[in-house]
Amino acid sequence: MLEVSDLHVSYGQSEVIHGISFEAKKNETVAIMGRNGMGKTTLFKSLIGILDAGQGSIKIDGQDVTKSESHQRVASGIAYVPQGRMIFPMLSVQENIETGMQVSGLKRVPDDIYALFPVLFDMRNRKGGNLSGGQQQQLAIARALVTNPKVLLLDEPTEGIQPSIIKDIAKILNEIQQMRDITIIVSEQVLSFTMAIADRLIVIDSGKFIHEDLRKDVDVEQISKYLSV
Repeated sequence: MLEVSDLHVSYGQSEVIHGISFEAKKNETVAIMGRNGMGKTTLFKSLIGILDAGQGSIKIDGQDVTKSESHQRVASGIAYVPQGRMIFPMLSVQENIETGMQVSGLKRVPDDIYALFPVLFDMRNRKGGNLSGGQQQQLAIARALVTNPKVLLLDEPTEGIQPSIIKDIAKILNEIQQMRDITIIVSEQVLSFTMAIADRLIVIDSGKFIHEDLRKDVDVEQISKYLSV
């Protein structure tokens, strides 16, 4: 569903992503794990088209989107929940979700969205800026889901969220995986969260992939060493 080959990404003259290659299958959840500054967000921004690839290719369901603009990639089936959530604080919860529906052509918020996020239904008329961090994260995921993506990118979804809500978000992502034919790629530092959702873990360090395991084969102690400062 997502195929990345020999991807190089730079900020100006400084290359940050050095020849990364990986694939993610339909209905697979892949976690990209690494410390701050190791290239996770840069990788995700290049996948969605915010940053250009200096070299390499990105394919979504067999379609090459390497040179496509961000909105074209969204239309091709990729959705992005950025670090920090980036919801519209002055719009209501429902209006925030509806901004994602322009891509899919939906006329109303699907029932399964509010079934996944009952707190958003209860707060659908409240301004997004008045929600807690965890509720805003759920809103950002809901907004991405109404684009009907084939690939969902989540950049540091647990950042700044209390542990009880992190468990709720893990449960929601697992439910999404069961309800939809969707590939989920998540960048993360919280290993317990990753172990609750991911089929496969990849460790990134200084813009390169240095370790990969299926969840059943993960050595938690070893991965923890990669994530420690």
